[in-house]
Amino acid sequence: MDEQLIKGHQELVEHLKRVLGSEGFKERHRQNERAFSRQRCLTFCVVVLFLVNMVKRALQDELDELFKSLQGGVVAERVVSKSAFSQARQKLKHTAFIELNQEQVGYYYQHSAPLRWHGYRLLAFDGSMVTLPDKAAIAEHFGVWRPAAGGHCPKARVSQMFDVLNRVTIEGVIAPKREGERALAAQHGQRLQADDLVLMDRGYPAFWLFALILSRGGHFCARMSLSEWKVVADFVASGQQETVLELQPPSQARRACQQRQLPLDPIRLRLIRLELDKGDVVVLATSLLDSDHFPYALFKELYHQRWPVEEDYKQLKSRLQVENWTGLSVESVYQDFHAALFTKNFAAILAQPVQQAVNQTTTDRKHLSQINQANLLSKLKDTIVHLFLFDQVASLLRAIGQQMLLTLEPIRRGRSFPRRKRVKPRRFSMTYKPLR
Repeated sequence: MDEQLIKGHQELVEHLKRVLGSEGFKERHRQNERAFSRQRCLTFCVVVLFLVNMVKRALQDELDELFKSLQGGVVAERVVSKSAFSQARQKLKHTAFIELNQEQVGYYYQHSAPLRWHGYRLLAFDGSMVTLPDKAAIAEHFGVWRPAAGGHCPKARVSQMFDVLNRVTIEGVIAPKREGERALAAQHGQRLQADDLVLMDRGYPAFWLFALILSRGGHFCARMSLSEWKVVADFVASGQQETVLELQPPSQARRACQQRQLPLDPIRLRLIRLELDKGDVVVLATSLLDSDHFPYALFKELYHQRWPVEEDYKQLKSRLQVENWTGLSVESVYQDFHAALFTKNFAAILAQPVQQAVNQTTTDRKHLSQINQANLLSKLKDTIVHLFLFDQVASLLRAIGQQMLLTLEPIRRGRSFPRRKRVKPRRFSMTYKPLR
């Protein structure tokens, strides 16, 4: 394991430790000035770190195992009760995890060498839905899904601004179900930079959203609906491979732009027609107008670069089990979601420079290799708490790095499998948590 990588990771951890341990951070993210004022086992830092430690089993079992790990014991003994933890977390604001995530993401982009696409940070806007505990306060806050058959189910909408090349969530949001994907994308748009290129699926394109991205100095590449846009339908009917046109804002788009104080100038779009392997026609709209720098041949692969954000939701729901909530309050839902994002990002940031080194050493093999992200998350269980509470940071990071290098998987490109529809979602019962 390259010692320079270890040093870079160690500096990130030390930076986050300083943030987490600062008095100002605690004051910003506790519910009142009396919270966490006494010295107890469940300090402010311990409560935060417990929640980023991928809590998925019975709460009491998780607490016992954590303190066994911290104290170097053999048998897990009762140090704090689940009731004490539930009371302690009520003193904590979920914004602590948002700030910690912003700190680690900002540090990563400032001190590392992230992958880019033709000089652009390649981002994707994408959303999903998550199932919530069936409690009245949660249902009232987030909203419910009312299926044709069966009882109602509380749901929340989640959205990400995701760096698809580096597997980092720059911003994640969980919001009431009534919030639309485009509205959450507008929130992400406030964090865009001049060197960002945003990939979007069919549900996102709107004149005002294009205008928002351009107003931030960014660019976009979006898959367009073939039936909702007349200019797209006319383009498909023409049989052309690509064209550049001027998009005028319709009346509804003008109102949306005025509400958001966005420019109403016409937008020049480049439409690109692609045929997928199964014969489906796809039309992309992009603000990358220069066909010399961005020729037609680039765009099929560019659009496919969006796929990692879909895989990231799979990891968030299946590996990190974000829907396996640890509490039954609205605030605990926000805490669990943002804690999971922090942990996922922390693992991705540790893995990215190691993955780049693996890419260089496996170029002459039949298949490139990739780090097994599930194994990395497994190794971070409890270890992440030790990284932030104790001093043996370098040795722990070195051990994690060795595990990453020992657990590589071949990348077999070109494989595809039919999508399984109507897969019964996994349910997590608060009263039947797994023991291991």
